[in-house]
Amino acid sequence: MGISSTIGKGVAPRLHRLAPELSSNFVHEALRRAIFGIGPFPPAAKAADAQLAEQHGNVDRAVHEVIENHVRYAGAEGFVTNVGGLVTAALMIPANVTGLALIQCREVAGIAHLRGYDLEDQRVRNAILACMLGEDTVKTLVRKKKLPSTPMGIATAPAYDPHLDSVIANEVTSELLTKVAGKRIATSVARKVPVVGGLVGASVDAYATWQIGRYADRELLPRNRR
Repeated sequence: MGISSTIGKGVAPRLHRLAPELSSNFVHEALRRAIFGIGPFPPAAKAADAQLAEQHGNVDRAVHEVIENHVRYAGAEGFVTNVGGLVTAALMIPANVTGLALIQCREVAGIAHLRGYDLEDQRVRNAILACMLGEDTVKTLVRKKKLPSTPMGIATAPAYDPHLDSVIANEVTSELLTKVAGKRIATSVARKVPVVGGLVGASVDAYATWQIGRYADRELLPRNRR
């Protein structure tokens, strides 16, 4: 476990108190907005279909483009929410968390759609959120029996388990807060120069989004598109 992750785990509970609105409900809302669209972002499926058309029906290439696009979005979002330096750090954490959640939800939802999954299916929505935890965290939670299976297993389960809604959303909220808190503390020296802090935030968020996209790419195997 890296320094930023270790520190973040200690700070994340305090961030819950600083930003109590960041409950598990916000994760479901981020996913809903990612799927149906918000502001300049069209719905995840529509954006993914546009990439599929650009790639002349090649699903794997379309998935690659979805990942690359969202890596760029995350980099821009990370820069904007990290340019304030140490003075505004505490105030900007909720913006960074919610922005990153929306971008990563949209990324994985687009991949799921391209691979033939129904975004209206609650099992698929829980699988999308599980992908956001990353492969290592998912393996740990499955080993501890906190999750019944991998994202693929959750998406294709014979029945929907409503209990997973809160379990996965709580884990995603904790994971996002841990990563953002750890990133901010571990890079506090760089953020004394605001632009440098922005560059650090951009690169960390972009890399995390790339990792999640690649995990979803490997995990969500193709299904028959209806």
